[in-house]
Amino acid sequence: MPIEFTVFKGSKDGTVVQGKTKRPDLKRDDVLIRITHSGVCFTDVHYRNNDMALGHEGTGVVEETGPDAHILKKGDRVGWGYEHDCCGHCRQCLTGWETLCRERKMYAFADLDQGSFGTHAVWREAFLFKIPDNMSNEDAGPLMCGGSTVFNALVVAQVRPTARVGIVGVGGLGHLAIQFAAKMGCQVVVFSGTDSKKEEALKLGAKEFYATKGVKGLKLDQPIDNLIVTTSSQPDWGMYLSVMAPNGVISPLSVDSNDLKIPYMPVLLNGLRIQGGIVSARQVHRDMLDFAAVHNIKPINMTFPMTLEGVKKSLKTLEEGKMRYRGVLVAEN
Repeated sequence: MPIEFTVFKGSKDGTVVQGKTKRPDLKRDDVLIRITHSGVCFTDVHYRNNDMALGHEGTGVVEETGPDAHILKKGDRVGWGYEHDCCGHCRQCLTGWETLCRERKMYAFADLDQGSFGTHAVWREAFLFKIPDNMSNEDAGPLMCGGSTVFNALVVAQVRPTARVGIVGVGGLGHLAIQFAAKMGCQVVVFSGTDSKKEEALKLGAKEFYATKGVKGLKLDQPIDNLIVTTSSQPDWGMYLSVMAPNGVISPLSVDSNDLKIPYMPVLLNGLRIQGGIVSARQVHRDMLDFAAVHNIKPINMTFPMTLEGVKKSLKTLEEGKMRYRGVLVAEN
């Protein structure tokens, strides 16, 4: 029989509303999940003006499985992120890059009737991730997109333990990037607008910290091998190119609709690489969760109830720049 559950949706005027979703009975490897927690990502703010269910950093408990689901069972704790499905047969899918599949199903582009802001969801077993035993659902939520994105950037850029890794921004992504890079053995150098987050950044694993507001040039004792940009908009690229080591890699993670405009000659003369990237493919995502569990990497969370008012308050807090550092919605049941 059809499955009905509550979701929290965006709307044309940006008002979050409560609605109902109906899904057919479970087929193939479908899995019904009771949502316990959801991370709140700035991408959710971007899509609140769309008629779609919000949320893509979900964690919960398996309630029922379809006939072809053979890995998960009732009671298992699982999470999911930005991607819900792929074709499974193209070059990208067959080589572990299903996030680049042309038929990929991503948040805000497919399955618009359900998200992680709600009571339940139905996803394919193939795109669900078991949560490690020593990790809570609350801490796992923000890792499903935020953690996945920064870990993927480090993996794709082939960051080595001997690298000096620069992190631009200490926010939802940045505070996780600091922890991952530090636990990989890297020298972590943090750049933030002011000194207000310096103490926290050093506690998270940074070795150096530089305040950049009003600064026209950076002076470092040693250059940066890998630069992870996590700010909400593009930085002053010229300032950062001046501290990049030859053959350095820049990984821009900012979601910005403007064109990438960057000084050309420093890139050319120093052999720099600008490496785009989104969330992790599934095996890298599994590696990320295992790595976080082994090294006790956790997001710093602010929690809100999984209610209409809780969703509204969490998005408002995020929009106003007051989130330290990841918002998490918590189901009341």
